[in-house]
Amino acid sequence: MPRPLPRALSGLVLLSAWLAAPAIARSAPVAAPAAFGVADHAVLLVAHGEGAQVYQCTPGADGRLAWSLREPIATLIGPDGKTIGRHYAGPTWALDNGDLVKGQLLASQPGASPGDIPLLKLAVAQHRGGGALAEAGLVLRLNTHGGVLKGDCPARDALHAEPYSADYVFLR
Repeated sequence: MPRPLPRALSGLVLLSAWLAAPAIARSAPVAAPAAFGVADHAVLLVAHGEGAQVYQCTPGADGRLAWSLREPIATLIGPDGKTIGRHYAGPTWALDNGDLVKGQLLASQPGASPGDIPLLKLAVAQHRGGGALAEAGLVLRLNTHGGVLKGDCPARDALHAEPYSADYVFLR
């Protein structure tokens, strides 16, 4: 008898099953905040990101040390559960097929809880490649979990990786 999936993984499996329809050139509506105004944009690709928000201990304007975001690092997982690329500083999303987009922040909404990084709407500011992301004009970061770091930092330039996950939706 097969063992049940862990709760966190079962949600990913349900998401993957929902995404099993072709991810390229899909035009289903996106569950994004209404303030993002993306209901009429076609979905090109949906990827789940698992990784960390990397923070660095730096002095603030008042000279006190505080955590500041240095960069995200995440693996991008496609609808079939396989790794399709990575997400890193820029912000940049690079697919294994050579496609790459860089984003520029347009709008932000709070995450579901105080420990969740914000939901984002980003304009695509740079393209590379001719695959799934060639026509991307927007990137959404949705369904965020974790990633917020609170507390005192121990020493200047100390680093801390705070785990997070999010869904990235690339829109035409």
